[in-house]
Amino acid sequence: MVQVGELREGDTLLKLEDVHMYFGKVAALAGVNLEVKKGEIHSIIGPNGAGKTVMMNCINGLYHPQKGSIYLKGERINDLKPHQRATLGLSRTFQKIELFGGMTVLDNIRLGRHIHMKSGILSGSFYVGKTKREELENRRFIEEEIIDLLEIESIRDKTVHMLPYGLQKRVELGRALALNPELLLLDEPLAGLNLEEVEDMARFILDINEEKRWKITCILVEHDMGVVMDISHNVFVLNFGNQIMDGPPEQVQKNPEVVKAYLGEEDLYSTRR
Repeated sequence: MVQVGELREGDTLLKLEDVHMYFGKVAALAGVNLEVKKGEIHSIIGPNGAGKTVMMNCINGLYHPQKGSIYLKGERINDLKPHQRATLGLSRTFQKIELFGGMTVLDNIRLGRHIHMKSGILSGSFYVGKTKREELENRRFIEEEIIDLLEIESIRDKTVHMLPYGLQKRVELGRALALNPELLLLDEPLAGLNLEEVEDMARFILDINEEKRWKITCILVEHDMGVVMDISHNVFVLNFGNQIMDGPPEQVQKNPEVVKAYLGEEDLYSTRR
C-alpha cells in the first residue's frame, strides 16, 4: 500500500508530468502537464473531443497512459488500480450517471462508504461491538452530513430510477462524497440540468470546497463557462489532446488560443476589432 503524508493548503496534491495517451495512432493526450494544489477548484475545459474525460480516466485509473507520470500527494500512482487510488482519497462522478437504478437513494450513497468498512465477516454477522459502532458512525455521516448538505432528505428512501435527472445528479455526488475524498473528480456535473439545478449544483461544489467540514479539492470538467469562470481558482485548457494553457480564469479568458479553440478563427478576428 502506498503511504502518503498530510498536506497543507496550497501544497501540490495531484501532478501530471508529460502524460501521453494513445488510441491506435490517435493521441488523445499529447504531453499533458497539470499541477493541482490542495484546497482549489481546478477546472479542465476544451471543445468536444479535446481529451478532457480521457484525462480524468487517467487520473482515476480507468486508463493507463503509455508515457508520463501521475502523482498523488507525491507518490507515483500510474500502476495503481481505481480502487487502490480510492483508498488514497480519490473519488469521482461520471459524465453519464452510474447509479443503481433499482436501489434507493440511501443505499446508493451507502455504497460509497464500503471502502471504509473494517469489520470482518464474523463480527458483522453478530452486529455487536466494533461493527455496530462502525455502522452507526457511517450512518450518521451519510444521513446527517451528506443528505443534509445536498438537501435530499425528502427523497432518501425513493428508488433512484424514479427520480428526475437533476436529483439523480445529486445522488451521484452524494455517493462520491461518501468516500470522504481528499480529491474529487467531477465530470460534467452540470450537463443536462436546468438553470435552477445548475445554480444548486454550483453551490454544492463551492460548499464542499470551502466549508471547514469538507475542504475537498475538486477537478471540474465542464462546458458551462459562466460557472467555470465564477468558481474556479485555475483553469486548464485542452484542444485535441494538446495543452493550451493553465492559469487563473481571468488570464484564460484573454488568451487568443483559448478563444480560437472555442470560437474558431473568424470569431477570434472579430473579437480583435
